[in-house]
Amino acid sequence: MNRQSQAAVLFLLGAALLHAGTTDLYLRYVKSGLRPLVLAAGAVLIVTALATVWYERRRAKEEGPAESHPRPHPEPRVSWLLVLPLLALILVAPPALGSYSATRTGTALQEPLAYPPLPATGPLSLSLVDYAGRAVYDHGRTLAGREVRVTGFVALDHDGTPYLIRMALNCCAADAQPVKVALTGSIPPVLQPDTWLTVTGTYTPRRVEDPVNGGPIPFLKVTAAEPVKAPRDPYDESWNN
Repeated sequence: MNRQSQAAVLFLLGAALLHAGTTDLYLRYVKSGLRPLVLAAGAVLIVTALATVWYERRRAKEEGPAESHPRPHPEPRVSWLLVLPLLALILVAPPALGSYSATRTGTALQEPLAYPPLPATGPLSLSLVDYAGRAVYDHGRTLAGREVRVTGFVALDHDGTPYLIRMALNCCAADAQPVKVALTGSIPPVLQPDTWLTVTGTYTPRRVEDPVNGGPIPFLKVTAAEPVKAPRDPYDESWNN
């Protein structure tokens, strides 16, 4: 791979990053707050590629015809493997992590730093992570007697226990971990793993230990469940904010 080829790969990789950053594709890889860095990285790679081409052309003009110089040693062919990540980024948009990963990873629920005040009336539309944190570490004090509504995807434990799950992340999809809420009450008779549901229900003090890591899994007593489309951003970032 000569310098011109290297520049072409850098340019295409930069263009792919810009494409990902200007669409929702980047959300499959990193948290939403890192969008400016994705765009900046794409711009830097494109500028580097253009600068490489300009430098090589200027050097060629200064050195004269290629026949007057010794032939350069060819670069190792293994360097073409650098193209593989580019092809993966362009051609393969990985799906968001789902039930397969969630049931094989222990819950990552962490104690919240604070509990923001909730509306005094009406159903509570909470993130799944917020509900789980209040149910476990605040012992449901702000949830008791209130109707709550949470959204997540379905997973079934090895014993058939249905979970509603959101994958929480710190930085990128590689470090995503599940936060799980077990369902009881009026559960739909047929649950398909990875189906997204908006569940309406009430707090119950019941909880179990995650069979993977022993972490706490609270329950939600279901009164209604409605299938919904997967959200634009499938990951939950609220657990570390």
